[in-house]
Amino acid sequence: MKTSLIVCLLSLSLALTLLAQAPAAPQTSPAAGAPAAPGAAAASSPGAPAAMSPGAPAQMGSVPPGQSPAAAAPATTAVLSPAAESPPPAPEAAPSGGILGSNWLIDKFHRGGPVMWPILLVSIVGLTVVIERIFWWTGRWFRRDPKRIEKVFTAIENGDTAEASRLSRGSRDPVLRMMWNGLNHQHASLQGALQVAAGIEIKRAGRFLVVMDTLVTLAPLLGLLGTITGLIKSFSFLGNEELAVQAVTGGIAEALIATACGLGIAIFALIPFNFFTSRVSNLEFELQTAATNLEVMLGAQETAAQEIKFAGQAPSSGKGSSI
Repeated sequence: MKTSLIVCLLSLSLALTLLAQAPAAPQTSPAAGAPAAPGAAAASSPGAPAAMSPGAPAQMGSVPPGQSPAAAAPATTAVLSPAAESPPPAPEAAPSGGILGSNWLIDKFHRGGPVMWPILLVSIVGLTVVIERIFWWTGRWFRRDPKRIEKVFTAIENGDTAEASRLSRGSRDPVLRMMWNGLNHQHASLQGALQVAAGIEIKRAGRFLVVMDTLVTLAPLLGLLGTITGLIKSFSFLGNEELAVQAVTGGIAEALIATACGLGIAIFALIPFNFFTSRVSNLEFELQTAATNLEVMLGAQETAAQEIKFAGQAPSSGKGSSI
């Protein structure tokens, strides 16, 4: 129970952390106005012709008096060279995120509508139950002790029930625990003690299977509910011609997202549910087999003891009749 509680809290905190993250703001490229800057600088430079007064007779192509045109050419080139050597615009940065990004998950979650919140709760509960059952059955695998079971049956076959009880005492194997309970109550009701012990072990092995069965049925129903609410939202905007297309597509997206999430959770819970159910059936068969063998062996010993007792009493009764 502690493990399941810790895993549930960790899963809930992780889900809330993902939902609390805000989507990244779109980055604007600073080079959008870069091509216009050199031209503006050239127009505002002191040597530019545009800086001259409108009444000035000199123009950009005119030559001052007393100076050759060849001498004026470098000055004109030096004025126009900054605009010619302007750096190219920087490429825009690609937006971060993607299919596996948290922003994509948050966006799909919000677009799924209000039904996504119970679907999220169902997914957290299902994940917690699956992890807890995996840990339990893994420990059950390591707790198996078939060699000790054989030793117990050998001791019972030899008529040493005290040794068999000692071997089965303190074991964590469900079969050995059931056998120990039956050996300690064989004088009162062997069959009843075995049935009670086997029922306790089966109930412990099948814990939370009802929860998983409920989740397998509930998740698709929640997805279907999201489909209905999304379609209702879509048809409610059909009267508005301006927002009809966008609203209808948003409602259809909500319906499809909720349905996909519900079906995904049901598939995720159905496979381990069937696996754990089969493991419980196998454990029940092992318990029934061990209980039957124990009853048969103890019954055979009691029959043999009664035959020996009757055989010992028969000569004495015959001798008394002869006298």
